Amino acid sequence: MAWRRHLPALASAAAGINEASNAWDAVSDSLCDAEGWPLDDKVYGDGKAKRDAEAWKHAEVFLDHGPEVLGGVRAAADGPDYIEGPISDDLRRLRGIDTTLLRAEELRHEWDGVMALMDGSQPSVLHLYQERAEEHRNTEGWHHAHELGYQGAALVRAGEYLAHRADTERLAQTERARVALTRSTHNTHAVPPTSPPFPPASHPPTPGRSR
Repeated sequence: MAWRRHLPALASAAAGINEASNAWDAVSDSLCDAEGWPLDDKVYGDGKAKRDAEAWKHAEVFLDHGPEVLGGVRAAADGPDYIEGPISDDLRRLRGIDTTLLRAEELRHEWDGVMALMDGSQPSVLHLYQERAEEHRNTEGWHHAHELGYQGAALVRAGEYLAHRADTERLAQTERARVALTRSTHNTHAVPPTSPPFPPASHPPTPGRSR
């Protein structure tokens, strides 16, 4: 279960996405009038851009580690886990995560392509295009990052449960093996050693014939 080593990073990323979303939700209404229009377009836009950038940073963690964990979770979960039990709801939430990861990966690939095209450009030009490309990527990626906030959290919960269950089963197997070995050793010691056979009875020598 090598995939389990990625769980802390994914847990932190999911929390980071939700924190960015909650921080924006806490102030966004105050930046709008009664009808929901921004009071200051720049202030509103800057706040939204900050949320998108922060969320995308955490979404990339899922792109780097999520597929391996997702494959491990699906391999470790069995049929009953999907029907009932502690992670059945979380496993159902993962049905759309493949599409989310795919779309986010397409955005990252597009970003890499833009940066490759701009390789060798003048620093001022490169900075301008990089800034615009980042804003486009982050804006388009917000929807996917937002979905990863709850899909990713479900992936982490399912992974942690399955990893703990595997540990418990492994400890139980080790304990059963220890008990069996102890019982076997005890039984071996309980068998009394076989007594050596008695030596054959000696007969008195036949008296010699007197002359």
